[in-house]
Amino acid sequence: MNAVLYFFKQIHAYAGKVLYINMASMIIIGLLDGIGLLLLIPMITMTGFVNFEVSGTPFAGVYEILQRIPDLIGLPGILSIYVLIVIAHNLVHRQITIRNAIIQHGFFRHLRVKTYDAFLHANWNFFIKNRKSDLINYMTAEIARASAGTNSFLQFLSSLIFTGIQIGLALWLSPSITGFVLLSGVLLVFLNRKFLKWSLELGKRNYDLGRSYLAGITDQINGIKDIKSNTLEDTRMDWYQSITERMKNEQIEYTKLKTKSQMYYKIASAILIATFTYIAVNLFNAQVTQLMLIIIIFSRLWPRVAGIQGSLEQLATTIPAFQAVIAIQSESRKAREFTAVENSKPLVVKKSIEVKDVFFRYNTDQPDFALKNINLHIPSNQMTAVVGRSGAGKSTLIDLFMGLNQPEFGEVLVDGKSLTKDNLISLRKAVSYVPQDPFLFNTTVRENLMLVNPNATEEELWEALYFSSAAEFIKKLPDGLDSVIGDRGIKLSGGERQRLVIARAILRKPSILVLDEATSALDSENEAKIQQAIENLKGKMTIIVIAHRLSTIRKADQVVVLDEGKIIQKGGFVQLAEEKKSVFSNLVKNQLEAMS
Repeated sequence: MNAVLYFFKQIHAYAGKVLYINMASMIIIGLLDGIGLLLLIPMITMTGFVNFEVSGTPFAGVYEILQRIPDLIGLPGILSIYVLIVIAHNLVHRQITIRNAIIQHGFFRHLRVKTYDAFLHANWNFFIKNRKSDLINYMTAEIARASAGTNSFLQFLSSLIFTGIQIGLALWLSPSITGFVLLSGVLLVFLNRKFLKWSLELGKRNYDLGRSYLAGITDQINGIKDIKSNTLEDTRMDWYQSITERMKNEQIEYTKLKTKSQMYYKIASAILIATFTYIAVNLFNAQVTQLMLIIIIFSRLWPRVAGIQGSLEQLATTIPAFQAVIAIQSESRKAREFTAVENSKPLVVKKSIEVKDVFFRYNTDQPDFALKNINLHIPSNQMTAVVGRSGAGKSTLIDLFMGLNQPEFGEVLVDGKSLTKDNLISLRKAVSYVPQDPFLFNTTVRENLMLVNPNATEEELWEALYFSSAAEFIKKLPDGLDSVIGDRGIKLSGGERQRLVIARAILRKPSILVLDEATSALDSENEAKIQQAIENLKGKMTIIVIAHRLSTIRKADQVVVLDEGKIIQKGGFVQLAEEKKSVFSNLVKNQLEAMS
C-alpha cells in the first residue's frame, strides 16, 4: 500500500484536478454499471419466461415503479433505458481512457523534462560522481518503467472504485451474504500479500540488471576500436550472453509470479462463489432474485479484485525504478549550479581573474586536496599558460576558472568581484572552451558551428574556419558546410576535429578563450598556424592555455607551473626555462631530447 500512496502523491502533484475528474468519472461508470445490472431482473421478468419474486427485497420498490409502466411500452422502455445506459457507460469510459492516456504520457514527459532539466543544471561535481551510462539509464529505461507504473496505478484506481460500488450494491441487496464474502476476500488478500513482496524484490533485481546492461553496452560501444584491435570480441560476447540470459530469466520469473497469483485468485473466486451460494441458500434463506443478483455481481467483481492484485504487483515492480528517478532528481537539484537569468549578458574581463587562497578536492570525505593554497593573478587580454606533469592539477585549475569547480576554501574573483551563482552564467557565456578530446555532434559542419552562434553569417563561419586552418579540408568535403561528419565527428581525422572545434570556439567571439591541449592532435604545420592565430588574438581576449607541447606557449605572457596541486613556479617562458633544476626546465629539457 505504501507503493500506491507513493505513486498517488507524485501523480496528484502533476495531474491535480484532472485526476479527480477521472475518479469522479469512474464513479459514474460504476453507478451506470450497477443500474444496468439492476435492470436485468425486470427485463427478464417482463419477458414472461421467468417470474422472479422480489417482494421483501430492497429491489421491490424499484420493481413496483417499473410495473406501473403500461405493458405496451414497459419492456421497450426498459430496454431503451438499458441501451442509453450502455451508450453513456461507453462514452464516459472513452473519456476516462483518453484522460488516463493524457495523465500517463503527460506524467512520463513531466518526469523526462524534470529529470533532464535537473541534469543540465547540475554542477560539474555531480557528473564526476555519476557514471554517464547511469544517467542515460535514468533518462530512458527507468523513466519508461516508472511510466508503466503510472498505468498500473490508474488501472488499480479504476478497479478499486468499480469494486467499491459493486460491493455497496451487494451490501444493499444482502448485507449478511456480502459481509461473508468480503471477510473471505480480505483473508485471501492477506494470505497473498507475499506476492507484492516478491514483486518488489523482482523490481529491484530488474533495476540493477538494466543499469548494468546499459553501462556495459555504453562502455563497449565507446571502446569498440580497442575491442576490435585487441580481438576482445569473444570475451565481450560472453558478457553479453550472460547478462541477457539473466534478464530473460527475470522476465520469465515475473510471468510465473503474475500467472501464479492470478491462478490463485481465479480458483479462490470459483470456490468462494460456490461456497457462499450454498451458504446463502441453506443458512441465509436467500431469495432467488437476491441470490441471482449477488452471483452476477461477484462473478464480475472477482476478476476486478484479481486485477487489483495484478496492478499492485505490476506497481511494485516499477517502484525501485521510480524511486531511483526521484532520488537522482533530488541529488541533481541539490547540485544545481545557478538559476538561469534571462537576457544575462556575457561577462567582459576588464582587469583580471584572480584566485585567492583556494583549496579544492573532489570528495570532501577524502583528506587529500587536488588544489592546495592556489594564489594566481591572470591579467585580462593576455595569454597565461598552465603546465606541469600529468596529474599535477592543470585541468582542475582550468575548471575552477570556468566555474565548473567551486573552491572549498578561498575564492575566484573576476575584476575584484567574487564568482558566485549570481554571475556564473554570465561568465560561462563569455568563455569558449576547446578540450583535448574534441566533441562534435552527429550532424553537419554548419550545425556544429552554429550551436554557439545561431545568427552567424556565412562570412563569419568561413572566417572562423580560416582562422583555425579548417577551411581547406571543409571545402573538400562532399557537401562542404552541409556535410554530415558522423558520431563525434568520426568521419574526420583527429586533427580535423580539433581544428573544427577551435573554429567553433572562435565563432562565439568570447572574451575568455580556454585551450586544453588544443593543438595536441595537430601536425607541426597546422600547429604553427594555430599558434600564429592565437598570437593574433592577444590583446583582444584573455587566453588560458594548458600545454604539454611547450613549443605552443613560447610567447605566453605568463607561465604557471603546477606540481601535486600546488603552484611551484610563475614567470615568463625564458625566465623559467633558465632556472636550473626546476620542474619547468626539466620539462623543457625532456621535450628537446624527445625531439632530437
